Amino acid sequence: MKADERRKAIVNHLLTVQNAVSGTALSEKFKVSRQIIVQDIAILKGLGYEILSTHSGYVIQSVPLKERVLKLWHTTEGTEEELNTIVRLGGTVVDVFVWHKVYGKITAPLNIFSELQVRQFMEGVRSGKSTELMHITGGYHYHTVRAESAEVLDEIEETLRKKGFLAPEI
Repeated sequence: MKADERRKAIVNHLLTVQNAVSGTALSEKFKVSRQIIVQDIAILKGLGYEILSTHSGYVIQSVPLKERVLKLWHTTEGTEEELNTIVRLGGTVVDVFVWHKVYGKITAPLNIFSELQVRQFMEGVRSGKSTELMHITGGYHYHTVRAESAEVLDEIEETLRKKGFLAPEI
């Protein structure tokens, strides 16, 4: 894993956990030294991430990233291309959710930000472990997408529109 990918993974990890994460735990998770983690945290702080160092570990307070919710539609055959489009353009697929007529909003965290993670996700789907959430709503689903700027989000949205993945406006 390259340094920039690791830093992105650290941010995503800190955003998804409920408690502080120690430098030791991060170094074990990302298979680097604790000193590298300390350097990564310093670089992230320099980029505008508000990461606190507490006695229990690191806690992220805010991120200088932009988010947008996109409504999408496609079949299972389009899932891999949709996810790869987002990550190739610099986005992170934070979650997937659907609006069920009985249960309401059903959400699952994804935090997919690399093509490797897309492949792993697709292996899980193809192996029959489970099916995508979108199947309970006929292919309609939403993703929260996170990126470094509104311009990157605009490019992601426009590319998904051109590929026919954005759901029609109602």
